[in-house]
Amino acid sequence: MLKRTPLFHAYNKFGAKTIDFGGWELPVQFSSIKEEHEAVRTKAGLFDVSHMGEVEVKGRDALPFLQRLLTNDISKLTDGKILYTAMCYEDGGTVDDLLVYQKEKNNYLLVINASNTEKDLDWLLSHQDEDDVSLMNVSDQIALLALQGPLASDIMKDVSDVEVPSLKPFTFLPEAVVAQKEVLVSRTGYTGEDGFEIYCQAEDAAHIWSALLEAGQPKGLIPCGLGARDTLRFEARLPLYGQELTKDITPLEGGIGFAVKTEKETDFIGKDVLKKQKETGAERKLVGIEMIDKGIPRTDYPVFSGEEQIGFVTTGTQSPTLKKNVGLALIQTSMAQLGAEVEVQVRKKRLKAKIVTTPFYKRAK
Repeated sequence: MLKRTPLFHAYNKFGAKTIDFGGWELPVQFSSIKEEHEAVRTKAGLFDVSHMGEVEVKGRDALPFLQRLLTNDISKLTDGKILYTAMCYEDGGTVDDLLVYQKEKNNYLLVINASNTEKDLDWLLSHQDEDDVSLMNVSDQIALLALQGPLASDIMKDVSDVEVPSLKPFTFLPEAVVAQKEVLVSRTGYTGEDGFEIYCQAEDAAHIWSALLEAGQPKGLIPCGLGARDTLRFEARLPLYGQELTKDITPLEGGIGFAVKTEKETDFIGKDVLKKQKETGAERKLVGIEMIDKGIPRTDYPVFSGEEQIGFVTTGTQSPTLKKNVGLALIQTSMAQLGAEVEVQVRKKRLKAKIVTTPFYKRAK
């Protein structure tokens, strides 16, 4: 039986096409992936991402506990701030990438990938050596809506008490009102655009969803599915766990070395391996590729230089914004020169591609 979010019954009204995504029945699209992608890049889109996991970490030893488990320096957080980080195994492989919200001292909210919720929780619990740390999985109580796009702030002003200009990227308000409901609002997202994520009580989700769509419709707001979420995050070179990051791919290899602070005093799990990779360079590197021959590079397609396989595609598609066939590939660092030609095995053919700069898309400030 597939899990469903509190908004499942609202999907039909908008003609959603649903798929099995990590055990969840979620909308891949409402209208079309291209239309939804375009709406987020030019106007606004609304996503149901209630499948994401949320874990509360509280107690006197919450900070040292997180410092040992996470790669970023959690001591840099202050109340109302958010930090992107990774959680690693001893060998440097990635358990997950996640967000840490500091509500107040010794009170944190971790937002983790849906498919990893149980695994992450087991990993956290297995390292709960401190005297005073409590972990609580609150995923079922919380629904999460993502309002994304250049007009997101205008729409938010119409339906909330949020002083939008004061909410900077990677900050949040723990107590705000959206569509007459109490919520937590953050200026975050996964699309490469400006936007907000709205954490609400599960029972309030349908009301807020409808109110946002009603208020945003005159501005071009439309509901969006996982398909557009994937093409949007891909163009902005935001990693997806299971593709750019896995238990076999370290945060440095996956391109999020900025979230690994090996200089922090606390010895975190995987630090030795990651410190060495930072100092001497990782053997593999995530690069952008653009097809020269006609074909689309898909996940797991092998990448060759001459007769040698040098890596594989992690994500690839026809970019809706660029109208080009592009991909991200994890390849040997020694072969990762910009402009270098490689070949991608597309079914039975080897097709030419070249290494290009990323992100493929960056919004104008």
